[in-house]
Amino acid sequence: MNQLLLLKRTALLASTLDLACSTASAQAILKLTQVPATTPTQDTLFVAGSFNNWNPHSRAYALQKQADGTYQISLPPSLGTIEYKFTRGSWPTVEVDGKNDQIANRKADLTTTREITNQVLAWNAQSDAAKKHTASPQVRILSTSFAMPQLGRQRRVWLYLPADYAAKPARRYPVLYLHDGQNVFDDATSFGGEWGVDETLDRLRKAGQDATGSIVVAVDNGDQFRSDEYIPWASAELKDQPHKGGQGSAYVDFLALTLKPYVDAHYRTRPEATHTGIAGSSLGGLISVYAALKYPKVFGEVGAFSPAFWVCNDSLRAYAKTHPAARTARFYFVCGTKESETMLPLMAQWRDELRSEGVPAANLAFSAPADGEHREWFWRREFPAAYQFLFGSAVKTSTSGAKRK
Repeated sequence: MNQLLLLKRTALLASTLDLACSTASAQAILKLTQVPATTPTQDTLFVAGSFNNWNPHSRAYALQKQADGTYQISLPPSLGTIEYKFTRGSWPTVEVDGKNDQIANRKADLTTTREITNQVLAWNAQSDAAKKHTASPQVRILSTSFAMPQLGRQRRVWLYLPADYAAKPARRYPVLYLHDGQNVFDDATSFGGEWGVDETLDRLRKAGQDATGSIVVAVDNGDQFRSDEYIPWASAELKDQPHKGGQGSAYVDFLALTLKPYVDAHYRTRPEATHTGIAGSSLGGLISVYAALKYPKVFGEVGAFSPAFWVCNDSLRAYAKTHPAARTARFYFVCGTKESETMLPLMAQWRDELRSEGVPAANLAFSAPADGEHREWFWRREFPAAYQFLFGSAVKTSTSGAKRK
């Protein structure tokens, strides 16, 4: 009996080891076979992509340097088709081509390839000061260090004023609040390209397609704090990452209780929810929807570009049951049909969820272009349609109220 039991245990152990080896061998290897000779030896290299909310310095996605000088990381095939780039820990040090220009996102299907080799030609070497600034004359820095008391931090905040703002002191304007301020107006500060919001609004005004214009306030993301601030609850999907969310409520409190009152007090705004928008991409789209749920009397126009609902969808849906969106709110949803397996289905789910809660179908726009990608060029292209839907029928001239600067 003892010998038989020993044989069974031995067989079970062998089976377990075989399974472990099989699981390990099933991992896909992302390998860097060449990096620039100028790469500092002390730097850690990272992969940022669609699987980690494009976090440029997540410790869970640090590459390991091998004895032969290559770098690699193992990724589970369950991630499916991924988009990614390599960084030295930040977007200012992201990989670029040999001419120091941005490159397209890399793509790989982890379900069909066990080893993906890559080469980095160069790391971004331009500082903001050395890159060409593209912001229009209507753009200014509201503050380089606007206090965020709810988070104990400071942040750069941008401001766009319509071209006729100074010339028409009796006019008041709607306001659109945008996240990832680095990417809104200026190519020199952007990572992956800018949205060109200022040029778009200037063009619409000149074409007679934006009767009164809008003020735009753009808040920079906090780099390593981006995931923390744009996700309301700690995400189980990001449990192995140092920045897994949980500060989104405080960030939205900052927007609603600190930043918006300041803007309303210093500029001629239309402060009503029907004239106040909030929009962003990826996690910025997620936090914009959350903001409209938490503050339905503050944010009444919502732009969700490729919203990353997947990081906390169950929590957000539960929250919506007790914090429904205002029935007068307007939502513009847009994503590419092939951005990820969950992107389009979850976006459609939220459209239907809001509709079932009483938001009229006419207040819900839904767009899913086949060529859409999780990239700035796509969101820039889609911004004009989103803006016109959200503000086209709501923008109205008002001459009420005291004059402000």
